[in-house]
Amino acid sequence: MASKKLHGRDFYNKIGRPKRILAPMVDQSELPWRILARRSGADLCYSPMFHSRLFGESEDYRNKVFSTRTIPEERPLIIQFCGNDPEIMLKAAKIAAPYCDAVDVNLGCPQGIAKKGKYGSFLQENWNLIESIITKLHTELSIPVTAKIRIFPDPQKTLDYAKMILKAGASILAVHGRLREQKGHFTGIADWEQIQMLRKNLPSETVLFANGNILHAQDIDRCIKYTGVDGVLSAEGSLYNPRIFLPPSSPLMTLYPRIDDMCEEYLNIIREFKLESDYSSLSAIKGHLFKLMRPLLSIHTDIRSKLAQGCTPRDFETFPPVVAMLRKRLLECEEKGEINEDKDVKESVKDSMGYPVIPWWRVQPYIRPLEVPLVTKRKPVEVTADEGPVKKKVNASVA
Repeated sequence: MASKKLHGRDFYNKIGRPKRILAPMVDQSELPWRILARRSGADLCYSPMFHSRLFGESEDYRNKVFSTRTIPEERPLIIQFCGNDPEIMLKAAKIAAPYCDAVDVNLGCPQGIAKKGKYGSFLQENWNLIESIITKLHTELSIPVTAKIRIFPDPQKTLDYAKMILKAGASILAVHGRLREQKGHFTGIADWEQIQMLRKNLPSETVLFANGNILHAQDIDRCIKYTGVDGVLSAEGSLYNPRIFLPPSSPLMTLYPRIDDMCEEYLNIIREFKLESDYSSLSAIKGHLFKLMRPLLSIHTDIRSKLAQGCTPRDFETFPPVVAMLRKRLLECEEKGEINEDKDVKESVKDSMGYPVIPWWRVQPYIRPLEVPLVTKRKPVEVTADEGPVKKKVNASVA
């Protein structure tokens, strides 16, 4: 049995009451990216999702997915595991415990691999198993356990689900306001209404995080104001612009830095901590650069080709030449007048949703087409800029 440890809001207060949080992802929240997020304003980071059985059984797997480097700058840290066996989850969590502040149970992954492996959101019909996993970790770990979930179409079922997980021992509940079916082309709009409902109906001491609809820095504050949550997670939004965690009052050119500067800062973190040969730190480098460079790759297709074909994922030294090529190209565009002050981001120039218009040479969010899966059968609700999760009328998710 673990010794007495902080739980719930006491634990949340101890780690600094984080509000701006890097979400757990598959592969993409590795050590250098977490450091970049912290330097960009994140108060807390999650690790990538790790497979509990492989993490517990294979040292080779652990070395490939997780760096045990002790870097105080990246704490607090929550390490996330997927799995469906309480004993296996506990074994993995005990190995990870010395390197983090809490362990998270992934109950939200909607991907096919999660369906095949019977974990993530595909456990959400098996409440007894989920309860046993959370209880096992809560009672036998020396650190807190948290959980990340998705919502159900029925708000009452979502509420009952949340209550069960919290009663089992979860210190923090992170809620992705989308259904399991909302993924890929059918990602759609996250439902802040259900998250607000949870806040109103769960005990006040419950620590609640929200996830979904975070494209710009100001969306974090809007989400907290609308839903009443303690903190907000950003996953995809942070991949396209790590500065999403900064206070929205920051200068626009700080909130949306030049792409070459952002890429160089990321590579410099890898150099700074001598992670050039660290397998886990290089696994996502190409994916990160593609997302940061996305606004300009359709214009400068030779840079896209160089990144796609000239870079080897595990060979760090193949990436700096691409960033150097990018920087040189942007300087040439400046000399030609294609990049200038008149065309740059301005407080006075907004798009139809009230956000700044961001030129192609600055990092910016990727806005997916709004499609919703027919299986959800949700009715439309009008949401406006001042009161809801999106800044224009949309078909948002309600029960």
